[in-house]
Amino acid sequence: MSRSQIHAFLATILAALILLTAASTTASAIEPIKIARDDVALDLSKAVEIHRGQGDVFQVSTAPDVDGIVRRIEVEAQDARSTGDWAVFALANTTEQQLDRLIVAPHFRLVGSGLFWPDLGSQRIAAITPSAGFTLDRQESPDADEFLVTLNPGSVVTFVAELSSPNLPQVYLWDPASYKDTVNAYTLFRGIVIGIAGLLALFLTILFVVKGTSMFPATAALAWAVLAYISIDFGFLNKVIEISPGNEQIWRAGTEVGLAATLVVFLFAYLNLNRWHDHFSYGVLAWILGLVIIAGFAIIDPAASAGIARLSFAATAVIGLCIIVYLSLQGYDRAIMLVPSWVMIIAWLVGSWMAITGALDNDIVQPAIGGGLILIILLIGFTVMQHAFAGGALFQGLFSDMERQALAITGSGDVVWDWDVARDRVITRPDVSKQLGLPAGSLNGPARNWLSLLHTDDRDTFRTTLDVVLEHRRGRISQSFRLRGADGHYHWFALRARPVIGSDGQIIRCVGTMVDVTEQKKAEERLLHDAVHDNLTGLPSRELFLNRLDAIIAIARTEQKVRPTVFVIDIDRFKQVNDELGISVGDTILLTIARRLHRLLKPRDSLSRLSGDQFAMILLSEQEPARIAAVADAVKQAIRTPVTFARREIVLTPSIGLISWTSAQASAEEMLKDAELAMYQAKRFGGDRIEPFRPAFRSIGNNRLRVESDLRRAIERSEMKLAYQPIIRLSDQSIAGFEALLRWEHPRRGTVAPADFIPVAESSGLIVPLGLFAMQQAAEDLYRWQKQVGDLPLFMSVNLSSRQLIRRDLVGDVRSVIARSGIQPGSFRLELTESLVMDNPEQSAHVLQKLKQIGIGLSLDDFGTGYSSLSYLSSFPFDTIKIDKSFLEDTTPRGIVLVRSMVKMAQELGLSVVAEGVADEHDAEQLKQMGCEYVQSFLFGLPESADGIQKLLFEQTTAAKA
Repeated sequence: MSRSQIHAFLATILAALILLTAASTTASAIEPIKIARDDVALDLSKAVEIHRGQGDVFQVSTAPDVDGIVRRIEVEAQDARSTGDWAVFALANTTEQQLDRLIVAPHFRLVGSGLFWPDLGSQRIAAITPSAGFTLDRQESPDADEFLVTLNPGSVVTFVAELSSPNLPQVYLWDPASYKDTVNAYTLFRGIVIGIAGLLALFLTILFVVKGTSMFPATAALAWAVLAYISIDFGFLNKVIEISPGNEQIWRAGTEVGLAATLVVFLFAYLNLNRWHDHFSYGVLAWILGLVIIAGFAIIDPAASAGIARLSFAATAVIGLCIIVYLSLQGYDRAIMLVPSWVMIIAWLVGSWMAITGALDNDIVQPAIGGGLILIILLIGFTVMQHAFAGGALFQGLFSDMERQALAITGSGDVVWDWDVARDRVITRPDVSKQLGLPAGSLNGPARNWLSLLHTDDRDTFRTTLDVVLEHRRGRISQSFRLRGADGHYHWFALRARPVIGSDGQIIRCVGTMVDVTEQKKAEERLLHDAVHDNLTGLPSRELFLNRLDAIIAIARTEQKVRPTVFVIDIDRFKQVNDELGISVGDTILLTIARRLHRLLKPRDSLSRLSGDQFAMILLSEQEPARIAAVADAVKQAIRTPVTFARREIVLTPSIGLISWTSAQASAEEMLKDAELAMYQAKRFGGDRIEPFRPAFRSIGNNRLRVESDLRRAIERSEMKLAYQPIIRLSDQSIAGFEALLRWEHPRRGTVAPADFIPVAESSGLIVPLGLFAMQQAAEDLYRWQKQVGDLPLFMSVNLSSRQLIRRDLVGDVRSVIARSGIQPGSFRLELTESLVMDNPEQSAHVLQKLKQIGIGLSLDDFGTGYSSLSYLSSFPFDTIKIDKSFLEDTTPRGIVLVRSMVKMAQELGLSVVAEGVADEHDAEQLKQMGCEYVQSFLFGLPESADGIQKLLFEQTTAAKA
């Protein structure tokens, strides 16, 4: 074969392949939809080809044009919302006229939306590109994607749509005028439906405000949920509030969840299910909480939330149907009245299920579903209103006054008491005999039959009252009495009756009511008992004790054999028991002690509880001093006997004061007071002892004037001394300074504790000279130590009282002390407590600023135990804070954190820290690690005299040099 023949053969094969390719392409090309001029609306949904995952550039073959030519076009995505999915369809204008049409893709379509993860709507088409011409213009519409297309006569155009969501449920081709008319028609329908829903929701809300029972707010909530759902479904809500694009799904899911939740609430409230079983309440509460959580989840996944809400609505409808049928068979009227409404709900549910699954597929299904929902709410509202107005105004004014009074008596449950005087016959309705457990009619008969059942204390009063009414032929019977029941117990009744006068002026009958007031009388007795008895032990209170003692003393004045002895018993350190073991354990111990003491009593004796851990006893059974002492010792031993609690033995001791009556005692109050003085004296001696009263006890504790008088001369007589407690530097455990402590060595009383004379000095104003003495003496001792031992960097802290702080001369006194002693101002400090500073913070700040200008140091004592006014701390010019020992005693993690926070705060404020009351080296090491500079406690040094401190400083200096 020649070369030319080979070329011709290859050309023939190539042409055949081209024709074959063209034929196959034409066969697979999209089929165009033919449009006639009279076509109003064409459903393009089934003619659209969906191509998924094609990316931003898409190539497709066009439909054959009028010449049968198939072209290949390439379309590039023009919108950022494109998903990479594309839809292709073709239109053919078979007329000889130019046609304008609207391509419409609804955002939401209930039909075929699905039950699980339903399609809640979104923008469907981002843009449409025709095979010939320019991209189609989008028309403004909130509910659908609308594009206007113009088709030339006899043309065939292929359209490529960029999808902005994976689904394209429906695409329609509308005649613009017809589409406008249809939209307007639906708008009118939707407006009517929304108006009815809004009026119904408002009316039910007003009904709820007027009536207030639980079914009305539940019904109103359901109506508002339906209104919200309809407003979203009909596109009305975005006209009221601005809903940003992409959030329609969240709103739609939220309304569906709300609809499901309010239906559950309505069913529960209307049928009043909580009255049938508590499990209904728990189940509904869990159901509602679950739907609330689902409503919140709608922000993340609206489709899943809507699917669960639809399932919940269906479950509520089915379960509700079962409950309604069951309760209707039981004759429950509310359930019976709800049957028509629930049948409509079931029918609506079936229609909705057919719509969302696609079994019903037409354009009127969705509006019909919304309208049906409104009809259901109308029927439910009508059912609820039947309850609202049942028994209302229609029945008012139908009763006479006598009938109204009879109904009132019947409704109150009182017993009608009717005494026919002429026949002497008493009748009670209902029969009070049954209430007393007696045979029926036992009390129906003559009035004298009542006397045998009346309490002996009430018989004469009852008989006299009836006789007086009969004699005077007027008045009222108002009496309370007791009737004995079959079990022997008495019942209290209150009788209120009035006589009925006949035409002859005589009483023909007495009519009234009887009310059982047994519970009220018992309550009164309990209140009376509790008013004069202790609630815990049941023992008489202080008031009843004094009343009894007064009565006994009155008898003792005339009877020689009556000589009462009063014991006052206090439990030693009982507060510690409460603090360590708890109040409940303390109450148990008090009950045990009360029972033990009660066993010691004889019939004439009496026991009382005066206060928390104090008891009092009146002893009448013993007169001899030896026997009285034996009773006191028995009381002591009864309390000392260990109390076993939770496998732990608790041993308590008493302080007992006693006094026997003599004619010198004028009243019970004085006698009890003397016994208490004896008890307090027993406590002063250490407790666990018995102390008879002596007249000298009355003067103990009342020597305030003598203390004040001795205190005025104490400084002149050189009785006031200073003791110095070292303040240790933690870094090297050297002495950094001292706190000056005031001591009083009384020539007759010995060492007087500061707690005994400082309050007297404060109230009398003597604290001013005492404070000035302490400052001057401390400054002079510090100067002497520094001269003799060496110029050591020591400081001296002196406590300042409230009287000193408010004095105008305080600043001058401090200047004078520093000048006379010769010390450096920086080595002298004044200590103030938080409560002292906060008594008058403005005045305190002013005085402290002036003191700071002198150059002395200022220390805040007992930090954290007073007001802890941290906001004021920066306002006061303190150099140092002293952490109270109570914080260091708290070894719990909380206490450690609190101390660490105090130290850190002080460091950040530039303050030094002194920790008081350090118990051991471990605590000191912890404080050092926290950054605390100083400690002051008995562990590092006891308060010493000036000479002892000088010796201590000398030893420290010598050791440092060595």
